[in-house]
Amino acid sequence: MHLVQPIKLTLALDMMGGDHGPHSTIPAALAAICEFPELNLILCGDEAILTEQLKLHGVFPHPQLHIRHSTQIVSMADKPSVALRSKRDSSMRVALDLVDKGEVQACVSAGNTGALIAMAHFVLKMLNGVDRPALISALPAVEGNPVYMLDLGATVNCDADTLFQFAVMGAVMAEEVIGISQPKVALLNMGEEEIKGSDQIKRASMLLSDCNDINYIGYIEGNDIFTGKADVIVCDGFVGNVALKTCEGVAKLILRRFESSIKDKVTAQLFGWLIKPFIKNLYQGVNPDHYNGASLIGLRGIVVKSHGNATKDAFLSAIRQAVREVERQVPAKIKDRLEHVLIDKA
Repeated sequence: MHLVQPIKLTLALDMMGGDHGPHSTIPAALAAICEFPELNLILCGDEAILTEQLKLHGVFPHPQLHIRHSTQIVSMADKPSVALRSKRDSSMRVALDLVDKGEVQACVSAGNTGALIAMAHFVLKMLNGVDRPALISALPAVEGNPVYMLDLGATVNCDADTLFQFAVMGAVMAEEVIGISQPKVALLNMGEEEIKGSDQIKRASMLLSDCNDINYIGYIEGNDIFTGKADVIVCDGFVGNVALKTCEGVAKLILRRFESSIKDKVTAQLFGWLIKPFIKNLYQGVNPDHYNGASLIGLRGIVVKSHGNATKDAFLSAIRQAVREVERQVPAKIKDRLEHVLIDKA
């Protein structure tokens, strides 16, 4: 009997992007190759800095780690247009070029979001049938599977057709990455009534209602994002980004308020030490680090965006997301679904 060999996975990591650069990305890369023995990583960035950091961790050279030198860094303050024109040898651009050339199957970056979107759009191009890219991420739900939400900031102004495309792509992500059959898709709106919302939302709702390939359940409001009422929540990038940042802030606020309150009185301190492990456990379930990794979908390649202040655990979470998408061949599945839906619409 022949043993099936594991598929070799190769990802490109933008090692210099984000607020912490190699101080976060190096430990995350080392954790990733321990977790995925079949994984190879191409580390894009300043060769001298990366080599020094790997030596400090006692892992240079390593058969699963390969450095691709770049001379530039896209800063968090760079304008996307400037980065696109003048940072062609940045660690971000080198990582995207590796995807375009087929040397890697995906790239992960914690760098400047606007620059990453602009570069990825330019280098990788859009899938047929997709007008604009979308950032999508899994968020925790009260029970069961996480919920996918898009767009989280890639496309601020969306017409009805773009929202429809987002719904199709989001449904594919929920099916392929989480394994949800017939995921429930909803539009995020200011009310559940059909008369509420902008003209774009109303028209998108009509398009989705007429599509037999999408399990569309109508509108939901912001207080239902985490209830599990919908598996995929669709909105424009402005609304999605504000909602995501607000949710992350509330999660951190709850933990900090609790920690502050148990310091006030001796009784509260004694009681607090008893329940603090439970509260921290609860917080881990909604910790943004554990849900880090927004995928830039609609492109001809896999790009995962980690948030800018990503810790080691957060960047590792983004790498895991990239691995899942490679294994499930997400861009190909989105392409096939879109072609099928467009034929039905015609």
